[in-house]
Amino acid sequence: MSFDAERAQREASGSRRPVRWVFALPLALVHALNAVLVYAAVFNGPQAAWDHQGYEGTAAAVFLSLCLSLLGVVITFLPPVRRALGPWWFAPPLVLGVIAWVRIETLG
Repeated sequence: MSFDAERAQREASGSRRPVRWVFALPLALVHALNAVLVYAAVFNGPQAAWDHQGYEGTAAAVFLSLCLSLLGVVITFLPPVRRALGPWWFAPPLVLGVIAWVRIETLG
């Protein structure tokens, strides 16, 4: 059996599964924290025009969410992560980043 055949057999048998978990678990935690911040920014906004703390809290949640979105894209863009997980892992940080950006633009 040649080296290429052995490597193909290992990949087919699922030997890359632990590598996926090593990359996917921290990335999923970043996305989960990002989703919590987006949820807080969207549903727990300021009470009225006088609520300056509400505006500042929402802006802080959006800022942290945008930072986590950027971190998620950068981590997913790394070649080993992209090869192990696939391109669909770009979707969560991009979607959450767009929602956060729309929230800060419509905050007033």
